[in-house]
Amino acid sequence: MSKRNIPLEITFETCRIGLGKRFFDIVFSLFALIVFFPFGLLFALAIKLDSKGPVFYVTQRVGTGYDLFNFYKFRTMVKNADKQLSQLSEMNQYLLSHKKTGGGFSSFSVCPDCEAKGMACSPILFIDGVEICENQYLRNKREKLLNSAFFKVENDPRITRMGKFMRSVHLDEFPQFYNVLKGDMSIVGNRPLPLYEAEKLTTDEWSYRFLAPAGITGLWQVSSSEKLEAEERIRNDNQYSMVSGPWTDLTIILKTIPRLFWYKTKY
Repeated sequence: MSKRNIPLEITFETCRIGLGKRFFDIVFSLFALIVFFPFGLLFALAIKLDSKGPVFYVTQRVGTGYDLFNFYKFRTMVKNADKQLSQLSEMNQYLLSHKKTGGGFSSFSVCPDCEAKGMACSPILFIDGVEICENQYLRNKREKLLNSAFFKVENDPRITRMGKFMRSVHLDEFPQFYNVLKGDMSIVGNRPLPLYEAEKLTTDEWSYRFLAPAGITGLWQVSSSEKLEAEERIRNDNQYSMVSGPWTDLTIILKTIPRLFWYKTKY
């Protein structure tokens, strides 16, 4: 991603993690790495025995201020899983969710946007032989773009047997404590995005999420809704960038702990 395409005047330097938050991150991540290191060795051995390929999955992610860094996870998919991504595009849950909520065009008397304002639809466009209000057309176009920015597949066929177990209790995220120790991420923040997702979130409205630190867990992961709605995800990420603080982070951490064991959809 080119820095010159960033719509906001934000950089890694201007979005640095505060000293108090950074101190907490160092202590927490160092403690986690020391305590769970023996278990990490067992996970590594299990991954090697389960399927061919490296123990770690390393990829570039976009974090604070659009900064690029190497992101570490235990490998949970078959080797070269990234190359199969295009074959699974039709299974993307975000796009499926968009279709279920009326993402296509249909005939109408008054579209929901205009009806809520108590006004008649104007101007009217004709697309694929269907009349549609320009307001609704622009809203559908925006929602489709936003939903296509994220990728999530239910029962992903690329996941290995060991990978399914590790994902069920989020053990694959353990190496990210190394990212936190290095300063690439924080314990609490907005999830760092793959390049193909981040490059679509470059408008001022959507890019506020990059003002906050990249994190292992965050406001979106502990929100009450279980629906995979991309716009809701962006709202939560933007909200965290504006309200983040020690008490907010502590609340998110406390809410994250029980969700590690019963709520798997969002991670």
